[in-house]
Amino acid sequence: MDMDAGPFEELVIDELDQLPDEMVDGLDNVVFVVEDRPEDGSLDLLGLYDGLALTERGHYGMGELPDRIVVYREPHLHRCEDEDELRDEVHTTLVHEIAHFYGIDDEQLHELGWA
Repeated sequence: MDMDAGPFEELVIDELDQLPDEMVDGLDNVVFVVEDRPEDGSLDLLGLYDGLALTERGHYGMGELPDRIVVYREPHLHRCEDEDELRDEVHTTLVHEIAHFYGIDDEQLHELGWA
C-alpha cells in the first residue's frame, strides 16, 4: 500500500479522534508524532511510547518534556493492503501505545488482545 505523509497523518488524527474520551482525557503532557520509520530502519515496529508511564512517575510537573507516542508510517503501509486494514492497524497501534502511557505492559496487552 502507498500513502504520502500528509494523508497518513490525517488518518492517524481521525483514528485518534475516534478513541473513547476515557482513554485520551487522561493523557497529560503527551504529543503524538508520525515518522516514516524507526531509527533502525526496520519495518517491524509500528509504534513507540517514549516516556515515563504514569505508574512509574514520582514527582512530575512543570518543565518536563512531553512524552511522545510515535506512529510509524512505512511499517503500517508495508503491513496493510487497503485503507480499512490500515485504519484498524493504526487504531490498534494507538491503543497499544496509549496503554503503555498508563503503565500497561505488553504481557497485559496480549491478555487483553491488543498486542
